[in-house]
Amino acid sequence: MWRFLSAADVGGPLLTSLNGNQGRQTWVWDAAAGTPEQRSAADAARAAFTANRHVQRHSGDELLRLQAAERVAAKAHAPPPAGQRVAEGEVPTAPAVEAHLKGALAFYECLQADDGHFPGDYGGPMFLMPGLVIALYTCGVLGDVLRPEAQAEMVRYLYNHQNPDGGFGLHIEGTSTMFGTALSYVTLRLLGEDAERAEVVAARKWIHARGGATHITSWGKFWLSVLGVYSWDGQNPLSPEMWLLPYSAATGVGWLHPGRFWCHCRMVYLPMSYVYGVRGTCKETPLTAAIRGELYPVPYGSIDWNAARSQIAKEDLYYPHPLVQDVLWWALYKAEAVLLGSRLRRWALKEVMAHVHYEDANTRYIDIGPVNKVINMLACWLEDPNSDAFKRHLPRVYDYLWVAEDGMKMQGYNGSQLWDTSFAAQAMLDCGLPDVAGAALAKAHAYIEASQVVTEAEAPLGKFYRHISKGAWPFSTRDHGWPISDCTSEGFKAALGLAALGRPGVVGPAISVERLGEAVRVILSYQNSDGGMATYENTRSFHWLEVLNPAETFGDIIVDYSYVECTSACVTALTAFQRLHPGTSWAPKIAAALDRAEAFVRRVQRPDGSWYGSWGVCFTYGTWFGVTALAARGHSAGSDPAVRRACEFLVSKQRLDGGWGESYLSCQDKVYSQLEGDSHVVNTAWAMMALLAGGYHAADAKPLHRAAAYLMRAQCDSGDWPQQHISGVFNRNCMITYANYRNIFPIWALGLYRRLVLLGEARDSGPAGAPAGAPGRAWLCAVSDFYAPAGAGAPRE
Repeated sequence: MWRFLSAADVGGPLLTSLNGNQGRQTWVWDAAAGTPEQRSAADAARAAFTANRHVQRHSGDELLRLQAAERVAAKAHAPPPAGQRVAEGEVPTAPAVEAHLKGALAFYECLQADDGHFPGDYGGPMFLMPGLVIALYTCGVLGDVLRPEAQAEMVRYLYNHQNPDGGFGLHIEGTSTMFGTALSYVTLRLLGEDAERAEVVAARKWIHARGGATHITSWGKFWLSVLGVYSWDGQNPLSPEMWLLPYSAATGVGWLHPGRFWCHCRMVYLPMSYVYGVRGTCKETPLTAAIRGELYPVPYGSIDWNAARSQIAKEDLYYPHPLVQDVLWWALYKAEAVLLGSRLRRWALKEVMAHVHYEDANTRYIDIGPVNKVINMLACWLEDPNSDAFKRHLPRVYDYLWVAEDGMKMQGYNGSQLWDTSFAAQAMLDCGLPDVAGAALAKAHAYIEASQVVTEAEAPLGKFYRHISKGAWPFSTRDHGWPISDCTSEGFKAALGLAALGRPGVVGPAISVERLGEAVRVILSYQNSDGGMATYENTRSFHWLEVLNPAETFGDIIVDYSYVECTSACVTALTAFQRLHPGTSWAPKIAAALDRAEAFVRRVQRPDGSWYGSWGVCFTYGTWFGVTALAARGHSAGSDPAVRRACEFLVSKQRLDGGWGESYLSCQDKVYSQLEGDSHVVNTAWAMMALLAGGYHAADAKPLHRAAAYLMRAQCDSGDWPQQHISGVFNRNCMITYANYRNIFPIWALGLYRRLVLLGEARDSGPAGAPAGAPGRAWLCAVSDFYAPAGAGAPRE
């Protein structure tokens, strides 16, 4: 049976950590684990998913919940049973909502890991695991790293997410693409599946019907070339020499230096350029020879590889190449005859590997994401198969693997630990039920404290194009360590809120003001010239460089843009700091930054009142952040037309059942798309929180009554909420799982609804800097920091 382990040292002595592996998530196979009943329950969950896989494509993290079953059975609270819940059309009461919240908090605490983080599935993309399997096979360590039980779970995962037409999507809910299908086909074959099995034959037919694997996207061409089943001559050049360009903007060409690219983009193309530059290819085996003959409807030797460079299946083409790219690729393609094996190529390869090794060392071999992690590992093997660098990569493979009832998948990061835990802490604080949530808050506080980046990355930062890190919070773990604006802001707000609770004996001592100041420094550093905040770094070059985007599948990858979500998180964080710690030396800089950030938020609001969400689905997510930013600045639906338009936009999308349900199609089409079927608890919670932040309930509370009733009816008897459609996104077109959202955001929304609507708490008019809980103040968090009990109120317990 598979067992989830937190903060474990799985992987042996080459594994290194800065904080005892806190937040590390691994799954291990233990044949003796579990009772017969538990093993039977796991099998039943797998069978149920497979039977329903084309209706509900998203796993429910049932194996994690099964592992917590004893704690769930012993929990102190449960929501009211189905027959005693609020009826449709009935206005919820404060005691009823409190009962649902207590049941939800008690259940969610059962999922919390001992180190304080909330584990969960962060899968979704279908192109990640194939790269890992191809790389491990190429390096000759597939069987060493992935035991037979793991390989079987990967096969289960692939078959569970095969579409009825035989193909595989870019992500688990997507329609079939050549990128997803060809790579999944190859992975099944490398994992031992027979070429004549019905599902494999169906995938092959899908590929052949669209002209064969020459029509795969550029990233797919790269991986097939590595395996030796596609020619490097059919790949647009990934010239490592680009890393030798001058970085200085004064040169003009410096604006094109890859060090100015968005970090995820440059950290993928960095090791790709090394592998391309040395033509790193798997040693031919009977299996790779067979696969090479299976992927194309014509003989392999007859393929025109120069023409294949530009062949992309119509199902995959989200971002077509403009003419300028075709000209650039043609010139570089012709130059390869001179560059390959040259002294300049050797110099470039040496420079590239210096950056690869820096990235590996400064992330403890986790790397910024799953794609560059695997390619960095491959590059280290190609450089020296016996190197310590390659060996140190292997134990960190397990950080990316997650097991659920749909099988084993590769996640889109090494998890979302800090992000989820920061949101969870704020949600619990905003509920105003610290006696119920106290133990979970204490553990969450410990994880948040242990995850702050307290040392800078290795100097010199500029040489390796790194932004400052000290004081920031990462998305996942301290060992990962890459700083992000919104993660820093959410971790910062959670830390402030836990301190403002005034119960150090319950939740632990507050993070020092000195460390908070370091976080302020980092948050301020993210502001761009347009007033908005970017993700990992500032925007370093021009937006028009997107014409060089070589990834046909993704949008907006070349530079780091300003986003409403990042900007809003920074606005609320800085505002909260100002209120709790007025008069610091940071105050003038914060005031100026907040004015510019507010102007950005207003400028990117759409004419219909919404904001486009770039990291969640989609307009409900973006609009929650947009409204919250303006609310933090003192605006409401009653006083500000922008907030009012946003609230009216959301109310116009409310569904008959009282909830909201937005399809991932909104992200790729940039037009609001209603979800088919039932509403979505996460979209509903985001919409509620936006309306509450904007004070819309002061004029009309009916939409909030209906939405709260929907969330209460949707809650499971255990206190959990059902896993519905996918709710995360990146680069416009690829969806990703946030398994904890189904718990965090309904708790948060119902907690705020109970306090602000049913208990009558009003807009805060208390003095700036008054401690949370003092007269005229409420809890300090993303929204409720700006509300207080009606009248002067007494200090809250």
